[in-house]
Amino acid sequence: MNKFIKEQGVVIPLDRANVDTDYIIPKQFLKSIKRTGFGKNLFDEARYLDKGLPDQECTGRPLNPDFVLNKARYAGGNILLARENFGCGSSREHAPWALEDYGIRCIIAPSYADIFFNNCFKNGLLPIVLDEEIVNYLFEETIANEGYELKIDLAAQSIMKVDGSVINFEIESARKTSLLNGLDDISLTLQNADAITAYETSWKEKSPWLFTQDHY
Repeated sequence: MNKFIKEQGVVIPLDRANVDTDYIIPKQFLKSIKRTGFGKNLFDEARYLDKGLPDQECTGRPLNPDFVLNKARYAGGNILLARENFGCGSSREHAPWALEDYGIRCIIAPSYADIFFNNCFKNGLLPIVLDEEIVNYLFEETIANEGYELKIDLAAQSIMKVDGSVINFEIESARKTSLLNGLDDISLTLQNADAITAYETSWKEKSPWLFTQDHY
């Protein structure tokens, strides 16, 4: 997966609580496990005025002018600002896939659904938890100032605002290391490939009958 070291960009304010994974990527688009191609259907039901269909070309579909992703001031944004309990509902991993495929690298919210929160780290997204008061302040700043940007520094666990002031955030050390090095669960396992191979060799030597076709 992609490393997350530093990220700077326009903040997209999604002012809605309890955003579930079906809102993030509706069920009819869950036809692939390639992790790519989902960005065009991110927030599909709110983003477009028509009903999205699987394998449908999205170019030319009528856009909802009131939805945040369709507003010019947030074009190219890569930091999503959200409300509490973001990512609730079903456990579909396609939700973080769709966010990343669109270009979102970081989410800031007061709280997340547990499975979605864990899936973000497994797919190179950084979900930051901040106090609700701070999130409210960031919403006010983002809406009041067109092109409002933040700088995220994972190593320093800091968010730098446009005025130079810093907001610090907490993250588990193991997850921080994985994101900084771009290591998903498979990559972490492969770091111990030599030890795994040595164990399997030793096991075969000690119990060879388990590895013959007629051992049963």
